[in-house]
Amino acid sequence: AGNPNDSFWTWRDLMYRLVGKISPDQLGVIARQLYIEMLKAGYTSVAEFHYVHHDSNGQPYADPAELALRVSQAASSAGIGLTLLPVLYSHSGFGGQAPNDGQRRFINSTENYLKLQSRLQPALAQLPAQSLGLCFHSLRAVTPQQISEVLAASDKQCPVHIHIAEQQKEVEDCLGWSGRRPLQWLYENTEVDQRWCLVHATHANPEEVTLMAKSRAIAGLCLTTEANLGDGIFPAVEFLAQGGRMGIGSDSHVSLSVVEELRWLEYGQRLRDQRRNRLYGADQPMVGRTLYDAALDGGAQALGQPIGALEVGKRADWLVLDGNDPYLATASGDGILNRWLFAGGDRQVRDVLVNGQWVVRDGRHADEEESNRAFTQVLRELLG
Repeated sequence: AGNPNDSFWTWRDLMYRLVGKISPDQLGVIARQLYIEMLKAGYTSVAEFHYVHHDSNGQPYADPAELALRVSQAASSAGIGLTLLPVLYSHSGFGGQAPNDGQRRFINSTENYLKLQSRLQPALAQLPAQSLGLCFHSLRAVTPQQISEVLAASDKQCPVHIHIAEQQKEVEDCLGWSGRRPLQWLYENTEVDQRWCLVHATHANPEEVTLMAKSRAIAGLCLTTEANLGDGIFPAVEFLAQGGRMGIGSDSHVSLSVVEELRWLEYGQRLRDQRRNRLYGADQPMVGRTLYDAALDGGAQALGQPIGALEVGKRADWLVLDGNDPYLATASGDGILNRWLFAGGDRQVRDVLVNGQWVVRDGRHADEEESNRAFTQVLRELLG
């Protein structure tokens, strides 16, 4: 039976228990399966918010980058583009609170985090379609000094991601710690610009929406996860009206569907406003085109990679929809996107090309059968 008191925080405790058991080999299997499923759904690149760094006792591996490199290897094997975001996670709450036992595999000092970045940089530089970024788990998990030190010691061009203002409790706790809301605090204390991706930002107030739009930071929206966890609804209509930039992500992977993420971005605004056709531009009345273009542009910016358009100098990433599908075959122009996003699904993604290589043909990935078998075995080991 469902628990009416279930919440983001009880979900997090369950996630911690599962994460505490995963071995490096199992992580590699899980990541490859994930990336194959993402490719089949129409994603060509992923920003991997990676914060499981240590062994099950919280001790570093002989190579501190062991698990991060397993993620990189899985992306290479599957053929998906990757911006790897090793997460700095040091504390359990605002003001530098000591981490709890469930977080033991995540915890790094600033010094060790920067060493991890230095270890990964040359490894990823040799790989096509992979790059490295910075990531602070949240304002709960790092101190102001850590943010300043990491930014000062790092490449001034690389992407910077952070979870922020996802839950009302986070907003209340931040007010109790600093007298400021999370986004308000970040903008008052850090130079937020176009290389930042503010993940969720669900509870941004009108003033914060304006700050986000003016800074040209990306709102990293993860609609199915936010719905699954009962987070709330991001004010996307107001953000888009001010020129805000947004991308989508699968976050907890409760869904791996590009279609679902974009569909629910629009539908959430309709439910909130009790009106139809919410996310569109003055020069673009087709909601599907507005959503898709925003996700392409915002995703490329958030990943810091040359993707998101068929242009000279951009990576050759694209997907092919099934032209024999009756609903798509009888549409034209931007109507194809509208039908795919609002009446279609993953089944209509026929072929996917990444970095000039076909990774999905006729809806199939070459390694999906073997990956499915390995993943099934890992699930039995972890859940059995």
